Amino acid sequence: MNEQGRFVAAIDQGTTSSRCMIFDRSGRPVADAQQEFGQIFPRPGWVEHDALEIWRSVQAVVARALESGGLERSDLVAVGITNQRETTVLWDAATGEPVANAIVWQDTRTDALCRELGGEAGQDRFRASCGLPLATYFSGPKARWLLDEIPGLRERARAGEVLFGTIDSWLVWNLTGGPDGGVHVTDVTNASRTMLMDVRSLEWDEETLAAMGVPRAMLPRIGSSAEVYGTARGVLEGVPVAAALGDQQAALFGQCCFAVGDAKNTYGTGSFLLLNTGAEPVASEHGLLTTVGYRIGDAPAMYALEGSIAVTGSLVQWLRDNLGLIESAGEVEVLAASVDDNGGCYFVPAFSGLFAPYWRSDARGVIVGLTRYVHRGHLARAVLEATCWQTREIVDAMNADSGVALSELKVDGGMVANELLMQIQADVLGVQVVRPQVAETTALGAAYAAGLAVGYWSGTEDLREHWLEGGRWSPGMDADVREREYAQWRQAVERTFDWVR
Repeated sequence: MNEQGRFVAAIDQGTTSSRCMIFDRSGRPVADAQQEFGQIFPRPGWVEHDALEIWRSVQAVVARALESGGLERSDLVAVGITNQRETTVLWDAATGEPVANAIVWQDTRTDALCRELGGEAGQDRFRASCGLPLATYFSGPKARWLLDEIPGLRERARAGEVLFGTIDSWLVWNLTGGPDGGVHVTDVTNASRTMLMDVRSLEWDEETLAAMGVPRAMLPRIGSSAEVYGTARGVLEGVPVAAALGDQQAALFGQCCFAVGDAKNTYGTGSFLLLNTGAEPVASEHGLLTTVGYRIGDAPAMYALEGSIAVTGSLVQWLRDNLGLIESAGEVEVLAASVDDNGGCYFVPAFSGLFAPYWRSDARGVIVGLTRYVHRGHLARAVLEATCWQTREIVDAMNADSGVALSELKVDGGMVANELLMQIQADVLGVQVVRPQVAETTALGAAYAAGLAVGYWSGTEDLREHWLEGGRWSPGMDADVREREYAQWRQAVERTFDWVR
């Protein structure tokens, strides 16, 4: 056995897999376990998860991580949670059984409902309160859809017999006992993605709840991102459950973006660029989201502007699973590097519409510029470029909203191992791209927050000292080439509009 209480665990519950990483005081990972789980596609545009399968996968990876590190749960001072955001679970408070599959953030079934809720005010009906446009992305309309569709569910929710949660709430409730005293709580970052929380007061907004038809009795308490919510039972018996952050906010935290103007981009299933805007929420005029960055204990919340891209890493999976052009995701770099450019081909992956800065649920994916010259190498290159051009659009919007031009971009997530992608990103942005030594900053951010909550680390300056650069890419593309190709990309994006009427 190790010296007691030397490590912090992080549960990273993502869109396609669950992971547990254990970190030491220097922020270095000492154990890691990951497990994929099923994706359910009942109809076009619908994406679901089995919440019980997610819970089982989390228990499995926690046990495997402890085993792989030769650790016991008594070696942990705390566990933090980071999670796929917006994905919505409703479950029976007495049994812990979900009333339906979880509706995933990518799911677009609430499109008509969002238009109905918007009425004459449109997408911005609730933006003043929650900082978000009405979109299928967010949790509030997903909960409303379930309440409408399942007979008797709203009455049970009003009576407190059915609970609502994003994945963080679902996991904390189960970790702390489930039906036997489980703690029903969420944090400010996850609550800020529901459309139901007032982004300034950090409380559930009664007017929005009434308009959305979501009973207050089913909602969790809103806590900070770093506080002890309760004590774990079962596989982590006795360990304080001490942090929860949505995955993108966790990455912001793990990248030590604690100062106003600090920004990071996480490349996963989708990509998410967040810019720290300080202790006051900043309204976007250019299609970005106003969101809570994090809140440590009783300190004031820190806010962020966010640009959300629905499809980046999942486009590589699509190339592998749907077209069979590659056998593994890692092959895309080799295939894309076999050509010097995209051959005039652009791929806009609007599989479920477009997120920021457009918010067009009517958009669908297109490949444009095809000629007989184009082959699989060009398609692979266009797939990587799609991630980079979408990021460029977000950076332009962020520069316009903040009034400060981004000087460098910190990057993290699974895709940053692709060095060609990182070079293309630097080229299309015209700024340096910097990768940390620990690329899995989402899990690290959850561990950092949990460690702060129990005094394992003393404060954010303590955390900053652990951030180390692992790679840097400088732009090598001529400015005129960059702008010409960007104009072609924008033209390709316009071709995606108005497909769903």
